[in-house]
Amino acid sequence: MSDDRRGMDRRNFLMASAMAAPFVTAGAAAAETRGGDGHHGGGTTPGADQLAAAGWARFKGRKVGVLTNPTGVLRDQTHIVDSMVAAGVKPTAVFGPEHGFRGTAQAGGSEGNYLDPRSQVPVYDTYTLTAARIADQFTKAGIDLLVFDIADAGARFYTYIWSLYNAMHAAVLTGIDVAVLDRPNPVGGKPYGPVLDPAFSSGVGRKPIAQQHGMTMGELARLYNGEYLPAEAGGKVRNLEVVKVRGWRRDDLFSDTGLEWVMPSPNVPTPQTALVYPGLCLFEGTVLSEGRGTTRPFEIIGAPGMDWRWAEALNQAKLPGVRFREAYFVPTFNKWVNQTCGGVQVHITDERRFQPIRTAVTMLVTAKQVHPDVFAWRSDNYIDKLSGSARLRTMVDAGASVDEVTGAWRAELGAFAKLREKYLIYR
Repeated sequence: MSDDRRGMDRRNFLMASAMAAPFVTAGAAAAETRGGDGHHGGGTTPGADQLAAAGWARFKGRKVGVLTNPTGVLRDQTHIVDSMVAAGVKPTAVFGPEHGFRGTAQAGGSEGNYLDPRSQVPVYDTYTLTAARIADQFTKAGIDLLVFDIADAGARFYTYIWSLYNAMHAAVLTGIDVAVLDRPNPVGGKPYGPVLDPAFSSGVGRKPIAQQHGMTMGELARLYNGEYLPAEAGGKVRNLEVVKVRGWRRDDLFSDTGLEWVMPSPNVPTPQTALVYPGLCLFEGTVLSEGRGTTRPFEIIGAPGMDWRWAEALNQAKLPGVRFREAYFVPTFNKWVNQTCGGVQVHITDERRFQPIRTAVTMLVTAKQVHPDVFAWRSDNYIDKLSGSARLRTMVDAGASVDEVTGAWRAELGAFAKLREKYLIYR
């Protein structure tokens, strides 16, 4: 089926479906923005819920565009666009990222432009568009404020953080304001992993941030505005505001928030998937199945010809917070469709001790050692885009140890951690 036909089918499906919040301005001092209300875990309140409680009064009189997806919901699971319409603050336009505004598209897809049948708000597809083309959409829609509300998965290669960057770039070009309704980072606030080499910039990594960046969307917006947009866009967003999350701290995982999980994309069905994703997504850069087409994507990894020896080698490594089970599966789509694959299922035994990127590196190294006749990188070296350089691939191919691979990024990770410090909002 052609991409055009797929887009039309999605649109047809969609058409057939029938209290003042605290803001952080871009110029606020870090000392004034850190922390929250002192609450720790279990009572987290995203920015959207705070504005909804006030009837969205903050946006009355504005020509609002909303960049969002199915994760832009309130605690009662009402979507923010529907909540705004009900409150009499109807957005002028909605903008959809990868997977689309209502989330019907698979990886690498979107929903196209259409009139949302429920809200009667026009929806514009921003996925894969340049900042200049998104700016044209903003101008056509006639908005003067972009509201961003999308939940992240905490990894550099999750495209929503770059949807935010592109939208902010477009906001600079058009002179409109941006408000980010912040949400928790589901995998916590600590950075880890290699930092992107700008020479490997792509749609899954635009700027030199760590693979597991440990920032919220609001914090990333402040980083973009302070470090990258002035050079690339010729200036900063005219007025950037972040509606802070209440009751979230940097060491909180999603299980600490008391929030209900909403899939940020079709292949991140659970909070546990999000925990493994910053590391296990690296298997997209190999010939091994990363579990797409199974009920446990990114937790089940393997390929035809692999067997129990991989799980045995991995368990001998005694990685913290994880055990590996010998597993066999038959993917229904993506790699190795309808073929029996052998491999492992990743079982997290301790969320706080689990290290997704070190775990993934160990899995790559041992897969090459145990099954050299099966393991291989994708021929397009997509792994380089995911990891941010050619270093991971070349070191694994050269027989480097896990400690050598993970030690190679120590200095750049330290520099990134220092760079981001002044843009952090939460303790």
